[in-house]
Amino acid sequence: MSTSTSSAAAPTPRPSASLIVVNDRNEILLVHRNPKATAFGGMHVFPGGNYDKKQDSSLTITAIRETFEESGLLLASTTGDSPAPSNETLDAARQAIHKQDLSFQAFLNSNHLTPDVNSLLPFTQWITPIGPPKRFHTQFYLAFLPAAPSTGFSSGAKQERIPTHDGKQEVIEARFVHPKQALDECREGKISFMPPQFYILSTLADILDGTKNTPDQRSKVETLSKGLFGSMVINPRPLGKDSDGRTILTYEGDETRGGSMGRLHRALVKMKGGGATHISMIRNFDVFSEIETKAFQQPSKL
Repeated sequence: MSTSTSSAAAPTPRPSASLIVVNDRNEILLVHRNPKATAFGGMHVFPGGNYDKKQDSSLTITAIRETFEESGLLLASTTGDSPAPSNETLDAARQAIHKQDLSFQAFLNSNHLTPDVNSLLPFTQWITPIGPPKRFHTQFYLAFLPAAPSTGFSSGAKQERIPTHDGKQEVIEARFVHPKQALDECREGKISFMPPQFYILSTLADILDGTKNTPDQRSKVETLSKGLFGSMVINPRPLGKDSDGRTILTYEGDETRGGSMGRLHRALVKMKGGGATHISMIRNFDVFSEIETKAFQQPSKL
């Protein structure tokens, strides 16, 4: 009997959500996972987590709740003439929600807050490949600050509040960083990403040029969200190794995954200690105009 993990024995991916927050300086919110965490330990990721049917009415709420728990940023606005909650109230609620001593919805209701679900733009879905003991089907969203109502910290005209870790339970650091700088830090071995984060940051680095977020840049991101890119479901599959010993991960739309001959949609990755290092993305088509619909017509196998 084979001892290798089979698709029949592989755990079912858990529904989850992750939020890419972009401020007016074109910086993106990253959180550094605790190295002792059971999933993605030591990795730099966008804030996010598992859908909780007791807490969340939708994946957008999951993304907003997890971002609040992990960084302190709350994408919500007060209703009517209600005052915004104080920093002390936010900090106390954040800890209580994280400990499950307080439900997220109860906190919103008691403070007359409405979560800003309409500001979240769908920005691809990713399914963990077969192999790891924990698998996720993650819906990524993107939201801009300060256009999105926010309570806690933001930028520009709003009072600035530095993002913080969650008491170092799941997150040991939270910060805003430009996608190009984040990718440089990854290439220099200072931080580590998993393939989805590297892919999304690489895509945004080509759009969010400079340190001033512009209407044209937002328009391009919204175009991606509303087009085929935003609805892509990507389930990476290994395709052997290259001459440098890196695992070749193919994505839907690659010539080996429903794409036309010569179409490359893949990554080269070295795995170490359950994480990815030395990632390179290969995508030889324009994501605005050259995504092949046929490669994404069939549901991606879990």
